[in-house]
Amino acid sequence: MILKLGIPKGSLQEASLQLLRRAGYDVTVNPRSYFPAIDDDEIDCMLIRAQEMARYVDDGVLDCGLTGKDWILENQASVIEVADLIYAKQTFGKVRWVLAVPEKSPFQQVQDLEGKVIATELVKVTERYLAERGVKAKVEFSWGATEVKPPVLADAIVEVTETGSSLRANGLRIIETVLESNTKFIANPAAWNDAWKREKMEGLLLLLKGAIDAASKVGLMLNVRREDLERVLEVLPALKRPTISNLSDPDWVAVNTIIEEKTVRKIIPRLKAANAQGIVEYPLNKIVL
Repeated sequence: MILKLGIPKGSLQEASLQLLRRAGYDVTVNPRSYFPAIDDDEIDCMLIRAQEMARYVDDGVLDCGLTGKDWILENQASVIEVADLIYAKQTFGKVRWVLAVPEKSPFQQVQDLEGKVIATELVKVTERYLAERGVKAKVEFSWGATEVKPPVLADAIVEVTETGSSLRANGLRIIETVLESNTKFIANPAAWNDAWKREKMEGLLLLLKGAIDAASKVGLMLNVRREDLERVLEVLPALKRPTISNLSDPDWVAVNTIIEEKTVRKIIPRLKAANAQGIVEYPLNKIVL
């Protein structure tokens, strides 16, 4: 049997491919093909725009795929949201669809856009957002370069952002958050109810989540005299408890642990002060708890 996996083409493509590679899959993309090669004979990959992914999974063209919560809602797709995979184009975090207006415009809240024009790629979600707040405005589909449309082509936009830097660079300010979204692993209901495909998806998902969990962490190994061990352990945070192993010298032990990468620069000097030696920091591909 074959599992048909959709990989998002476009802004999420490279981040998704890197995630799959960290999860242990060798994925190769031919720029002239929409069918990446993967070193798993039981998986067929296809590049599909994230905006369309949920629809194709819903239709059964794909068994499963990676796409955003935003596009599931936009397509009103009947898919199984198997798991959250918190990663985006630039960061391992969520993104926001925001209502933004020109910096010098008088608009301060969504109600101020009554009768105005809003440009966005997320049309249906925006229309529902306005309707829930009793605001009647014209929502136009934007084919791209949405940030440059106000104030000439639209009064406001609803656009996705991770950091807000692109909006600020185009002289826009955010007045409200329309939707918070993140990448999800979705499945076709019939495929999810197939025992073989479900087991295959669960194995793939386990590795993907392990790769995400490892993204912000590093491994740390060091040697320490037994008499200094407690001092070292007081310095070290750990997922549970550090692994402690005997060395050939009975007076020494090896300590192995996993920590947040951003804390390493603070911890290593403290470990050295606690008489740790042979400190080695190393990268991680996956953490499976």
